[in-house]
Amino acid sequence: MESVSRRRSLAFRSRDSVINQFRRGWLRAVAFALLWWLLTAGAMGSWLIGAPVVLIATLVSMALVPPFSLSPSGVVYFVPFFIWHSLRGGADVAWRAFHPGMPIAPGLVDYPLRLPPGMPRVFMVNTVSLLPGTLSAELGANCLKVHVLDTRKSVLSELLTVERAVARMFGTSLQKVKGGECNEEV
Repeated sequence: MESVSRRRSLAFRSRDSVINQFRRGWLRAVAFALLWWLLTAGAMGSWLIGAPVVLIATLVSMALVPPFSLSPSGVVYFVPFFIWHSLRGGADVAWRAFHPGMPIAPGLVDYPLRLPPGMPRVFMVNTVSLLPGTLSAELGANCLKVHVLDTRKSVLSELLTVERAVARMFGTSLQKVKGGECNEEV
């Protein structure tokens, strides 16, 4: 009796998994098709090549990129957050570049990552590299080495703010920092 119930449970989970995979695959295919359409300026003749490319890109992404979910409210929060920090950082870098004394104190800063491994951490590392004045230099197990233009600024608190925004977008919580991985305290 128990094995029949267990088989039904496994069959339901398997069907649910297939439905979720189909939904993820469909969303990715739509995203790749939209990208193809944008790249080809909507040329209908390009779909002879585009359709197989979209299919292959979808299958490869399903195999290589693990599933993840985004919090809609987190995304709505992150987009203006990122735009504001990019503009503010860009203005700061431009000011430093044109200032006669060139007030910079470049260096490397170790930042203890508290995001879980996987897509949230990868997104955090890439986001840090896109913000003006910072560049992700090396990723350790739980430590990110960041090159900054000015080590005198409160870089660690800014990185923590970015990490919190990324965690909110992925709907995840930050883990406690384990001692010894990075020398810095946040």
